[in-house]
Amino acid sequence: MKKNWPYTITHHSLDASILMPELAGKDRGNYFVFWWRSVALGQLFLEPNEVISEEKFYHQLIQAIAPTIDFYTSGTPSYQWEQALKTKDFNAWKNWMDSVFTSHTSSAVPAQVPVSVVICTRNRAKHLHLCLERLQMLTCFPTEIIVVDNAPTDESSKEVTMGFKEVTYVREPRAGLDIARNTGIRKANCPIVAYLDDDVVVHPLWVYRVWETFQEENTAAMTGLVIASELETEAQQIFERHWSFNRGYLDKVYDTHFFNSGLSQGPPVWDIGAGANMAFRKSVFAKVGYFDEILDVGAAGCNGDSEMWYRILAHGYTIRYNPRAVAYHEHRRDLKGLRKQIFYYMRGFTTAALLQQQQYPLADYKKLLFHVIPKHYYLLVIRGFPRYRDRNRTLWSEMTGILSGFAFYRKNREKSTVDRAELSSIKPVPDLDLHPTLQ
Repeated sequence: MKKNWPYTITHHSLDASILMPELAGKDRGNYFVFWWRSVALGQLFLEPNEVISEEKFYHQLIQAIAPTIDFYTSGTPSYQWEQALKTKDFNAWKNWMDSVFTSHTSSAVPAQVPVSVVICTRNRAKHLHLCLERLQMLTCFPTEIIVVDNAPTDESSKEVTMGFKEVTYVREPRAGLDIARNTGIRKANCPIVAYLDDDVVVHPLWVYRVWETFQEENTAAMTGLVIASELETEAQQIFERHWSFNRGYLDKVYDTHFFNSGLSQGPPVWDIGAGANMAFRKSVFAKVGYFDEILDVGAAGCNGDSEMWYRILAHGYTIRYNPRAVAYHEHRRDLKGLRKQIFYYMRGFTTAALLQQQQYPLADYKKLLFHVIPKHYYLLVIRGFPRYRDRNRTLWSEMTGILSGFAFYRKNREKSTVDRAELSSIKPVPDLDLHPTLQ
């Protein structure tokens, strides 16, 4: 039986050293995240007990960070930076990289920005405490932090929150993540509302990077980079390799072109990011409505975030992915918990896709759900037989989750809290450079 060894996560700052880092010991893998000061550049997995030469390491390092460097130099680097790495010419490398990244790493950072941070939680006092503790270490602080305690069965979350005098505690007695998210919107006093899961901790510049993203006037929402904080167990490794919240190290813009180009199988809004690290211009909710409360935890299971992104795009607004807004997520450690999580992911995905089809009939999610996905899972079942290892460990949970999503939609679609009649009247939005403004 194949052994699943743990992975050591190393955050390697290339502004401090370009020497090959020491690898983890016997029976451990390596997961490197490469940084230039506060900017994440790329990642590299090395398998457990993998022997790698210095020459091969630098080759893989260059491959890992080249797309990001190309992005920040607009695809035309004026310097042979690869050679500087290979020859370990640190001074030449550092001087050039400083010139490339100076606008992203040397800007004056304000002490506080008008952002409301909302953390929805339920009976996870340990995670919440760590999340709030790390928010105290920010370089730039939000105007307010709101903890929404969602249908708690004890007082542990309240007790944790009381230890942070600048944090506002709100009890929401109705169970459901999107109910809690909507409560956070109503309580927020700032023009930008940023959401964090209680099992993430953030980079010291996270709030500043969130606020910075909204300096683009047509930005209605954003997501940020989510990096795994631990890869000790098989379940955590499966999640990171096949279900990761990490959307890469390059800026991305999701607009009407993205929406319209995906209509043939339904716009893949789930690619936009993760609800664990997302933010919205508060005024957008008055335009597109609040989170649909039949989705996510306590109801369909998941996808309230992507369904909201769908509505934002359908109305012609723009969403940005900013990889400089970094959070670290603790994945579930055991396979039982992972399978439950993936079941609800797929149940929520299916429910949301059917609701989105109902909202905007031109989006052909039926083709995705009735043709593309069945073929995809048929091939996975065939190829995984008979052992169903690694990626295939969650196959049964995924397929039953999809079936459960169909059943949930049929039973609950009339309970949706979104005005479907208003949405179904939306006409196709042309691909224009001009987007609706948000005041």
